[in-house]
Amino acid sequence: MYSEYLGVLNSLGLKQTDHVLIASLRHQKIIHYINGKSVKDYIMSSSKRKPSCLEGSLGTPSGLHYVCQKIGDGEEVGTVFEGRVSIGATYFDCTEEKRKKNLITSRILRLRGLQDGLNAGGEVDTYKRYVYVHGTNHEHRLGAPASSGCLQMSNQEIMELFELLPEGAHLYVTFP
Repeated sequence: MYSEYLGVLNSLGLKQTDHVLIASLRHQKIIHYINGKSVKDYIMSSSKRKPSCLEGSLGTPSGLHYVCQKIGDGEEVGTVFEGRVSIGATYFDCTEEKRKKNLITSRILRLRGLQDGLNAGGEVDTYKRYVYVHGTNHEHRLGAPASSGCLQMSNQEIMELFELLPEGAHLYVTFP
């Protein structure tokens, strides 16, 4: 998977970043690399629908992205975000009805696509689709497709990754 990432970089004339995330939709995991070396695997959940970059598809977009914004620094574990803003409560504090929904919790890594026509621009723009890596209030679903397009992680692990990962780090989403 890392060699696939390097091939895409080469085709785009881009330089690899020190920190790289490779998200395998087939294996439902994110692998964190530092300077080309795998340092940790994280269980995730991608979309319940087939992978897609198309606006309105609710599919997880493929290809090369970068973390363009980190949201939630200093917020409590389980904090719920709506419109990328903390609601001032954790999912534990929410009503049972609200907790049934797939909430965006703890931290957000906002993504921007780097491949014009695939995940950047027009009707395939990851950034305009508001696709993130974030925590979830349904951690029991991790390891199987469960989201509406985002990559979901456990709250503790997204907080850990948030601290380690600089803005600008690459995320490559693959379905080998």
